[in-house]
Amino acid sequence: MTLLLRGLRWMRWYMRELTGESAYERYVAHVRKDHPTASVPSRRDFERMRTERQEADPRQGFRCC
Repeated sequence: MTLLLRGLRWMRWYMRELTGESAYERYVAHVRKDHPTASVPSRRDFERMRTERQEADPRQGFRCC
């Protein structure tokens, strides 16, 4: 049972990292640690900033054309 739970936890972690779902949580932790007086953007605002940054930098391969 323990091995199965461990495998499921690993799979959940892997999928969250692969899809970028955990990026917001890492960003919030970074802001709170390194910039404690700064306000933390909402999840929606973070995703908007992230998408705009990816679209602005063609080296990241966000778009094919």
